[in-house]
Amino acid sequence: MSHPQYHSQQPYQPQQPHLSQQSWAGSGEPPLWAPWYGAPFAAAVKRFFKKYATFSGRASRSEYWWWTLVSIIVSIVLNIVITAGINYTGYGPTAGLGTLIGILLAATWLLAFFIPSLALSVRRLHDSNKSGWMLLLALVPVAGPIIVLVFMLLGPEPAGQQYDQPMA
Repeated sequence: MSHPQYHSQQPYQPQQPHLSQQSWAGSGEPPLWAPWYGAPFAAAVKRFFKKYATFSGRASRSEYWWWTLVSIIVSIVLNIVITAGINYTGYGPTAGLGTLIGILLAATWLLAFFIPSLALSVRRLHDSNKSGWMLLLALVPVAGPIIVLVFMLLGPEPAGQQYDQPMA
């Protein structure tokens, strides 16, 4: 029984690069329209803000998961602020000034970063050659969020290049 030959675990590189990709191939950081595979933390967060509400194109796993880490850390801090401001009295817990400030900060965070996080998730789905509409599966109770999580963990697919929109 013969076993298929496996390729090394190298980051995906396009088979037939666009003409504009040839100019950045050796320079390190890809252009903003292209996914950055293996992006470092600071670069991934910077790219998130540069592509604030861009739903087209693709995002690498590193771009997606570094921003997810930032979001989780901020959410934990906001939850600590909210719960630290709760006053416990003989009548039960009441919201103190800290809780109100925490809720205001959390609402601001949600309003400021909901759409960009949604856009990043759509771009991540594009990288594995899935439609951004697949994100709606998260609305299906129990199984939906698990399916979307698996999609976010998938590696890049060469066919995902269909979502690229190269710019000069």
